[in-house]
Amino acid sequence: MKKILFIGAIAFLSACSEKAKDKKAELVQLKKEQVALNAKISALENEVGSQETAVKEVAVYEVNPSVFKNYLEIQGKIDAEENLQVTPEAAGLVSAVFVKIGQSVKKGQVIAQIDDKVLRQSMAEIQTQIDLANNLYNRQKNLWDQKIGTEVQFISAKTQKESAERRMETTKSQLALYKIKSPINGIIDAMDLKVGQTVMPGFSGVRVVNANNLKAKAMVSESYAGRIMQGGKVNVILPDAADSLQTSISYASKTIDPVSRSYEIEVKLPSNKKYQPNMLALLKITDYNNSNALVVPISAILKSESESYVYLFVDGIATKSVIKIGKTSNGKAEILSGIKTGDKIIVTGIQDLNEGDKVKF
Repeated sequence: MKKILFIGAIAFLSACSEKAKDKKAELVQLKKEQVALNAKISALENEVGSQETAVKEVAVYEVNPSVFKNYLEIQGKIDAEENLQVTPEAAGLVSAVFVKIGQSVKKGQVIAQIDDKVLRQSMAEIQTQIDLANNLYNRQKNLWDQKIGTEVQFISAKTQKESAERRMETTKSQLALYKIKSPINGIIDAMDLKVGQTVMPGFSGVRVVNANNLKAKAMVSESYAGRIMQGGKVNVILPDAADSLQTSISYASKTIDPVSRSYEIEVKLPSNKKYQPNMLALLKITDYNNSNALVVPISAILKSESESYVYLFVDGIATKSVIKIGKTSNGKAEILSGIKTGDKIIVTGIQDLNEGDKVKF
């Protein structure tokens, strides 16, 4: 029994000795790995540090005075100066229609005829009365020239003659009302009249448009009343006609609409077959013009909670400059303070840039 216990103790001590040797070997190995890691860390720190202190490449924009314009863009439409609804001046049945939609007409040209049979019959009766009155007047005048008869008889015959003639003139004037005429030179843009149709004054069945006399119209907010006025420059863009033109405002209303709080402007357009009434028109109006402005790209401007700033290239160093922004338009900003003529504004790489960084371009 004692012999067995002695052998077990020897085995246990031997195992402990083996474990101690393994831990020493592991410790040696870890120290070697530590040295290798420290070397790698040191190398990486040196590499990162050299990168952080490297000169960064940037692009710059040199500031020089230039013309800066701000635009107001509003939507309007094309309208015709002469775009008229033609209405009958008398009631009755349409007896004839002489034109069709799309046809060119002249001012005063008869578009349609209203049945005037009753009036023509009245004219025939009046003509009979005129013939009789003329006959009696001529007879009475011959007698009066021979000093036969009385003056009252002569005056009465003359009055009857003139009365019949006036009735005829009145009837002819009424007869003219039965002809529906074009009030302008233009094109028949709408024709709803049909033979046999009953019409009356105020009935709107025909529209005549003069497509050679067009204008663009739009409503402008009253807040621009002091800046957008008659004579102001405007760029008219007609997307549906794939066209645009530079012109000026021909009319600006002096009255503010009380409901929309806006006023109307008009721009006369040249004759062009591509332009049509009610076509969409975009008006790009110059509402601000500074001929000596300091301008920078909006993309070069950075903002914090309390200020706007740019980075200047000053002797190879990125230098922060707080600025005050005026108007902005077309990707550019007018700078009121913070920069001067000749400054070089850094425009690329600014997001990763810090004040004091070394830069080159």
